[in-house]
Amino acid sequence: MANKVLLKKTVTTPVRKNVALVAHDNMKPELIEWAEKHKEKLIKHNLMATGTTGNLMQKQLKVPVQALISGPLGGDQQLGGLIAEGKIDVLIFFWDPFEPMPHDPDIKALLRVAAVWNIPIACSVSSANFLISSPLFDSEFERRVPDYDQYLKERL
Repeated sequence: MANKVLLKKTVTTPVRKNVALVAHDNMKPELIEWAEKHKEKLIKHNLMATGTTGNLMQKQLKVPVQALISGPLGGDQQLGGLIAEGKIDVLIFFWDPFEPMPHDPDIKALLRVAAVWNIPIACSVSSANFLISSPLFDSEFERRVPDYDQYLKERL
């Protein structure tokens, strides 16, 4: 595949998006504060999060948040799988740049798969503010993604 250009196709991201919310332990208070500030916009979408973050968000915001497995126990990989399946449209991931994590390879893989599948990613309060204030956050938009079906046809 290194010598071959991966074909892409255009997909339409719906108005009601699947938004994943993730935060490292030191960043959970910031994510919750940010989510409370933007609750009215967030509740128009389907929210999901890795384990502890999801449970905290649901408790604090009093809105449904689908909680996956905890990040260090495989939640980051679970989320990456959902992105690859086209089931996540936006990733808001407040990661701690100062704290080494035992599951750093999982985090890198999550960010990589989000980039491969061309979904919007916010890694800080500022980038999350830009993302949520975009008119695209509440409307359909088109994005280019790998054309995996075409890839398989060429390989078989």
